[in-house]
Amino acid sequence: MQNTEIEYRHVIQRCKDLFLKKNKDYGTAWRILRLSSITDQIYIKAQRIRTLQETGVSRVGEGIEPEFVGIINYCVMALIQLQLVNDPRTDIPTDELETLYDGQIGRVIDLLFAKNHDYGEAWREMRISSMTDIILMKLLRTKQIEDNQGNTLVSEGVEANYMDMINYAVFCLIKSNADTPLLR
Repeated sequence: MQNTEIEYRHVIQRCKDLFLKKNKDYGTAWRILRLSSITDQIYIKAQRIRTLQETGVSRVGEGIEPEFVGIINYCVMALIQLQLVNDPRTDIPTDELETLYDGQIGRVIDLLFAKNHDYGEAWREMRISSMTDIILMKLLRTKQIEDNQGNTLVSEGVEANYMDMINYAVFCLIKSNADTPLLR
């Protein structure tokens, strides 16, 4: 488990670095997005991963790893949107944004440790393609919950799905030896 934490934090640091660099380029323009729009952005990335896994061909010159990074960062955006649902600001200062990012990731890492303990790191034996499919399934569940205005009878809400998607995307990056220049 200790190795998992080191690997996990390494991947997240790379994702956060990119997130903050993009923030310098674009600011927090994403704050204008409705949650359903962020979900659709994540879906686009996951579907592209699946297409690349199935065809092995990329016509835009980017591989799978940057898409997993995108899934992680868009899920963090979604979690921040949920946290700031009553905050109308579209411009969030970088230091506050970094604190929000770290807070959400802290919650996700806590979930990882709890599930990783109970499941005995089963993800290490899974295929990346299977985890991609699970991310897509969680996206379809999230879209259904959004279409139902957030109402569920017995299921976890969208927040739990975003958190799980982050963890699966991190696992995929760990398994694919994500310490490469592709994570620009």
